[in-house]
Amino acid sequence: MQNKADITTVNSSTDELGRRMRVRRQRLSMTLQEVSDASGVSVGYLSQVERGNATPTLGTLTQIAQALEVDTDYFIRTPHAGDSLTRGDSRPRFAVAGSSIEYEQIGTERAGHELTSYVMNVPPGYESELVTHVGEEIIYILEGTISQIVGEREYMLGPGDSLHYLGTTPHCWSNKTGKLARILWVGRMQYEKSGEIGQSEAAQPNATREILPLKR
Repeated sequence: MQNKADITTVNSSTDELGRRMRVRRQRLSMTLQEVSDASGVSVGYLSQVERGNATPTLGTLTQIAQALEVDTDYFIRTPHAGDSLTRGDSRPRFAVAGSSIEYEQIGTERAGHELTSYVMNVPPGYESELVTHVGEEIIYILEGTISQIVGEREYMLGPGDSLHYLGTTPHCWSNKTGKLARILWVGRMQYEKSGEIGQSEAAQPNATREILPLKR
């Protein structure tokens, strides 16, 4: 069981995250539609976030941050590791404002690095929003059970299972059990704007998307 005192809490609530987004958008004289067009996040969802009625995942928050021309750090306080080594009992931890997910940072964010990696502690009943983005993701289940939807297919993943998929395929996930789940997540956090999503894929709408098979 994790010690809650070890979790680095954020400075603001969900309302504060929404307020920062709204103020930044207004400073840039951008409408919600313009932010939506630049980020690939729907107007309705952006409105909910600004009003404090929804909490985006870290990936979605990164897309919004890029559209508003700021780093993700503008909305959350992230840890800054001194080097690339992390220890299991002293790993930097943080959370997105208002979210019940606790992140453990296992990678370092430095110039030239494209991959980002975290251990995600997912509480019972958590459900993510449906998202798409440029890049790819790999998840590996450390503990518990996760329901992962990629496209029109649902995968039930348990300890030792992994899944590798393209971010351009709509995806979401949830913890439908009554126990905590832990996921090792690796992917690209510096998502590009939705309008730039793989022109080669757009030219080949029927291209096969590879998904690692599960031994179930």
